[in-house]
Amino acid sequence: MTAIQWSDGAPIYRQLKERVIAMMLDGVLKPGDALPSVRQVAAEYQLNPITVSRAYQELADEALVEKRRGLGMYVTEEAARKLLVNERERFLREEWPLVLERIQRLGLSMEELMGPKAIGGTA
Repeated sequence: MTAIQWSDGAPIYRQLKERVIAMMLDGVLKPGDALPSVRQVAAEYQLNPITVSRAYQELADEALVEKRRGLGMYVTEEAARKLLVNERERFLREEWPLVLERIQRLGLSMEELMGPKAIGGTA
């Protein structure tokens, strides 16, 4: 895992869980991959092991990871598909309305949004 900046806006266990989810969505953690041990994460980020365990337990409760006795936590085969569906729904429900409102407020056209500048070009 990379350096994490913890914010005061949400519990650390939830922020850690979201970071693991982002790594799954980005393909950093793939189905069958092992998560770093609770001790390893706790030591690396100076967290209480209970905090790390809580984040991992929520991932397990959502069937994104599975516990293999004596081996640790592993990303499940269906994690990527499940996350993509959940994240798309969440984006459309929570984030897109705010983005759309901002687009409308700024009076941006589809051409401006989809033009060369929008995809990193220079026009």
